[in-house]
Amino acid sequence: MNHAALIQRLVNFPRSLSLLLEPLPIEDLRWKPAPEHWSILEICCHLLDEEREDFRLRLRSTLEDPSKPWASLDLKNVAEIRRYNQREPGPILKDFIAERADSIRWLRSLVRPDFSTAYVHPTHGPVYAGELMASWAAHDALHMRQIAKRFYGLARRDAGDHTIAYAGEWTA
Repeated sequence: MNHAALIQRLVNFPRSLSLLLEPLPIEDLRWKPAPEHWSILEICCHLLDEEREDFRLRLRSTLEDPSKPWASLDLKNVAEIRRYNQREPGPILKDFIAERADSIRWLRSLVRPDFSTAYVHPTHGPVYAGELMASWAAHDALHMRQIAKRFYGLARRDAGDHTIAYAGEWTA
């Protein structure tokens, strides 16, 4: 496992996110292509919550004491319950950057972590520390793709009566 490369991806993500989002007006950050889809702001709130409540905590727990139960995480209707789309984007992005910096400091402080250590999840079975580490970086990529799709949708919205067909079709 190339954990140094994964850490570097985790380092780069907040900077990329900031460059993309800081110039956007609030109405674009709160725009949803459909009620059941998340806005860019909701995605950012989710990223902050995941940084605080999921990856770092679960990876630390798995490395330190894999027998210790993970704190529960209920993501059902989390955007509505936590009122993600009513929040202000500036503090969300700032807090995410700070939390990620804490995560990076912690990751870099690890001395020869055993990524083969596994927590035995009651439903999913063994979850290895290495899987958590790689999934953390992959989670960023999934949400960057989701944000890119919102940019595509914003272009379609702002085109008015014009088509965006010349750009090409959005494909998975």
